[in-house]
Amino acid sequence: MNKKNDGKPKVDRYESLGIPKHLLPSSPPEVKKNGKLKTAYYEAELIRLQTELVKLQYWVAQEGLRVVILFEGRSGAGKGGVIKRIMERTSNTAVRVAALPKPSDREKTQWWFQKYVAHLPAAGEIVLLDRSWYNRALVEPVMGFCTDDQYKEFLRSCPQFERMLVRSGIILLKYWFSVSDEEQEKRFQARVDTPYKRWKLSPMDLEDRRRWVEYSKAKDRMFEHTDIKQAPWYVVNSDDKKRARLNTITHILSQIPYEDVSLPPIELPPREENTGYIRPPMSDQTFIPSIY
Repeated sequence: MNKKNDGKPKVDRYESLGIPKHLLPSSPPEVKKNGKLKTAYYEAELIRLQTELVKLQYWVAQEGLRVVILFEGRSGAGKGGVIKRIMERTSNTAVRVAALPKPSDREKTQWWFQKYVAHLPAAGEIVLLDRSWYNRALVEPVMGFCTDDQYKEFLRSCPQFERMLVRSGIILLKYWFSVSDEEQEKRFQARVDTPYKRWKLSPMDLEDRRRWVEYSKAKDRMFEHTDIKQAPWYVVNSDDKKRARLNTITHILSQIPYEDVSLPPIELPPREENTGYIRPPMSDQTFIPSIY
């Protein structure tokens, strides 16, 4: 502990967070004049945490764990950016994303959770749900895509469904990305102004923006019914994308105790000696233009 000038102990700001020491920042955050993290610092911390994600991946495989990590939030809240950084250096066979499209006519007649159950992990897998069964708590009631009875039934049955998943041994983590209306407006405008980002601006995103208060009320009701002890909601302040990514990855790692069982350094075998192989002429092959 540090000491104040008056002799009273000063508690380290990380001490009460319950985060293992090896996951804490390797050095104090370095910030720019505008308060944002410096790029070099952010990238170094991201690589450090991504290395830990690889260790977690090996541990989940060895122990046969089943992990579901659920990402929800308003349009433009930064869910996709976090998922991308989690996937960046992990194996897409061990860690996979499930981002389901709108239900088909057949799926509309099924039990609401049915199509999601098909994407739950087997032993040794981590599944990232980019939006989830919570569509029925947010998008569907706000947009009028479900009946009031269907909505009420979801709020009743969802906690039971999640308790059942946890009892079965699945590790379930739920994250809500909280973005302010000012920051969402800023990100939407960036999508409008940047051609390669416009695909991110769907009709549902525009309705999200227009119906801000309705979505807020739906989110509050969702938390009231589904923020349960067995599977609590963890809220991510996502106005600052870089901090949100580092904080979320750190929290995920802290919620699943793991050990480093990653592969030792691999010794490459000697390359086979050339015993008469003759390569065809390079001129027989069609190369792409060397523009750069």
